[in-house]
Amino acid sequence: MFEGKKFVILGDRDGIPGPAIEECIRSGGGEVVFTTTECFV
Repeated sequence: MFEGKKFVILGDRDGIPGPAIEECIRSGGGEVVFTTTECFV
């Protein structure tokens, strides 16, 4: 589904953290170039 695509992931501390999104992207064949989890107040 995501083969050949690169992703930058911004997770939310109170929502879905970056590493969880990263696992989903990787399992779909995507390449993650940056992952972070931030607090958006």
